[in-house]
Amino acid sequence: MANITSHTVFELSCFLELGRLRPLLFLPLSLFYFLSLGANFLLVFVILRHRSLQSPMYLLIAGMACVDGALPLLVLSPLLLSFLWGWTQMSLGTCLLQMFVVHLLGAFQSTILLWMAVDRCLAVVCPLRYSARLSGRVLLGLAVPLVLRNVTLISGLVVLVGRLHFCDFVLLNCFCEHMAVVRLACGDTSLNSALGLLTIGLVPVLDFILIAVSYVVVLATALSGRIVTKATNTVVTHIIVMSISLAVILVAFISYRVHHKLPHTARLLCSALYLFLPSTTNPLAFGIRTQEIRKQILHLLRPVFYLNSVKTS
Repeated sequence: MANITSHTVFELSCFLELGRLRPLLFLPLSLFYFLSLGANFLLVFVILRHRSLQSPMYLLIAGMACVDGALPLLVLSPLLLSFLWGWTQMSLGTCLLQMFVVHLLGAFQSTILLWMAVDRCLAVVCPLRYSARLSGRVLLGLAVPLVLRNVTLISGLVVLVGRLHFCDFVLLNCFCEHMAVVRLACGDTSLNSALGLLTIGLVPVLDFILIAVSYVVVLATALSGRIVTKATNTVVTHIIVMSISLAVILVAFISYRVHHKLPHTARLLCSALYLFLPSTTNPLAFGIRTQEIRKQILHLLRPVFYLNSVKTS
């Protein structure tokens, strides 16, 4: 292995098969980019602006919007520039940094959904002691272990990839996804694959199980009391978001395990969905289905609608 020259610059094969038509992808992706950024920014702005939305639940939604907005901002921005200027190369250091950011933000998407589920469980099961239960010590006890879990696992993934020797330099992806980079390495990569499987098991899958248990408790409590409608609406919103997030993660995971059976373009689309679809659907789900947030958004946009109606009349 010592005599093998390891590549330190990767060529991103991101829809290169389209040839001269590749720059045309800039328009639909830029629309997607601004929709995601605008929706998440609006959600954060509305929540932080109104004191009535300063409860833990809404602050968690704002945190989710920050994560969802950071992904396209940090990853889609260079991709859009690559379509315009033809940039297709990325250094190993930049690739590892992007990998860390992508997977860490993805892990926190799952973790924030878990925090939301725990918050709703406490609010429904013991509403009279809800504020007392969410003391600073309790919040730290919920947050610190999960933050350490995410940072430790994702850092481990990136460190192990950084120690590999790369015999190939053509990255069959639009960004530095863990398994896409590992496939460029020569030698034994079983440890990388094992840690990747462990990360999936301990982050999205474990979070999904804990979220499901929390919502079973919520629904059981709601159906036995007088808060069926409110609890059901909350749970339905979170289940929609959770299902979309988990589905795209599993689709992307499976696509790399059966990569010989899938066309290259199909795998690129799976990766794009895994990364960017929750960033667009999450703010729409929370903004439309959460009554208090929807009310404040409509109040904020009312002058715009009024001006447009005056101009057209």
